[in-house]
Amino acid sequence: MAAMTSSARPLLNRRLAEFGTTIFAEMSALAASTGSINLGQGFPDTDGPEEIREAAVRALRDGRGNQYPPGPGVPELRTAVAAHQLRRYGLSYDPDTEVLVTAGATEAIAAALLALVEPGDEVVALEPYYDSYAACIAMAGGRRVPVTLRPHVEEGAAFRLDLDELRAAVTDRTRLLLVNTPHNPTGTVLTREELTAIAELAVERDLLVVTDEVYEHLVFDDAEHVPLATLPGMRERTVTIGSAGKTFSFTGWKVGWIAAAPGLVTAVRSAKQFLTYVASGPFQYAVAEALALPESYFAAFREDMRARREVLAAGLAEAGFGVFRPAGTYFITTDIRPLGETDGFAFCRSLPQRAGVVAIPNAVFYDHRAEGAPFVRFAFCKQPAVLREAAERLKALAG
Repeated sequence: MAAMTSSARPLLNRRLAEFGTTIFAEMSALAASTGSINLGQGFPDTDGPEEIREAAVRALRDGRGNQYPPGPGVPELRTAVAAHQLRRYGLSYDPDTEVLVTAGATEAIAAALLALVEPGDEVVALEPYYDSYAACIAMAGGRRVPVTLRPHVEEGAAFRLDLDELRAAVTDRTRLLLVNTPHNPTGTVLTREELTAIAELAVERDLLVVTDEVYEHLVFDDAEHVPLATLPGMRERTVTIGSAGKTFSFTGWKVGWIAAAPGLVTAVRSAKQFLTYVASGPFQYAVAEALALPESYFAAFREDMRARREVLAAGLAEAGFGVFRPAGTYFITTDIRPLGETDGFAFCRSLPQRAGVVAIPNAVFYDHRAEGAPFVRFAFCKQPAVLREAAERLKALAG
C-alpha cells in the first residue's frame, strides 16, 4: 500500500489554529479516569420535570418531529417562545417572522456571528467569556476585542463592567457587541444601569448586539434580569438568545432559539440552515410545553439552585478559597491565591489527585490569560449530597 502523502500546510485552518480540544472535554475525561466529582462542566446530574420528559416521549410516539421539522422550528415552539417573551418581559415577537429555533444556544451564537460579521469586523465581548464565542468570531473572520470584567470586593465580591473601558473599545470597525447576562463564568448579572449604558452606546454607534441570556431564569437574591431588547432603541438591533437546557435541565436535547426583528432573523437563518439545517424535532414539542409551565416551576427551580449555591459556597470558603458569590447562573468563581496558588491550570489538573474534585480554570475564558490565572470555576447544578461530598473532599486543601 502506498504511503499516505502529508501536506506541508497545517491541516487545521489558521482561523481555528489557537483552539484545540476544549477544557471541558479534558476535565470531564480527568473526572472519569480518577473517579472525581465533576464540578467542571455545567450540566445537571438529574433530569428536569417528569411531565416535560413525558411530553418528549409522547411526541416520539405520535410521530411528531421524527422527520425533519420546519426549518425555522415547529410552530408550537416558536409560539411558545414568543408568548414567554411577552409574558415575562413585555416583548412582542411574531412567531412566524421573529423567532428561530436552533440546536442549542451554541448554534444560535455561531449562526448569528457567521451571518452578521464580515471578515475584519470587530466584535466586542465581555471577558471572561464562554469559549465558543472566540471560536465563532474566528470562524466568521472577525476580530474579537475583549472588555474585561474585574472583581470588586467592595461590591460584594462581584465582577463588574468598566463602562469607560467598553466605550473605548468601540471603534469605526466595530460591528457588534456580544453580551452575556447572567454571565458565565463569573455569575455577574448586569444591572439596569449598566445595560442602559450599553444600549445608549449601541444606538449612538449604530451597533448590532447579540445577547446570550440562557441563564435568564437563574438570578438570585436582589438581582434582576433585564433583557437588552427591552431598552430604548434596542428592539430592532438586538438578537436575543435563549435555551431550554439550563432552565429545564435537559441539556442533551440541544434546543435553543433567537428572537429578533425580521431582518435579523432572516440573516441568522441564512447561516443556520447550512449548519444543522434542523435538529431536536420531538424535543421542540416538549420544550413548547415546558415554556408554558406555571411561574411556580421557575420560582422553585430558582430557589433550589440558590440553596445549592449556598452549600457549595460555604464548602469552598471553609476549604480556603476566596469565593465570589454569584448573582446568577449555576457557577461559582473562586480565587485560589488564599490557598497559596496562582496558576489555575496547574491547580485544576492536580485537584483530582489532591481532593477528588474537578473544576475549570477561568483562564481559558480570557484572551488576557494572566487576568484569569488565579480564578477557578465550580458548577453547583448537582445534587445537594454530591455538593456536600465535594465540600468535604475539598477540606483537604485547607490542611
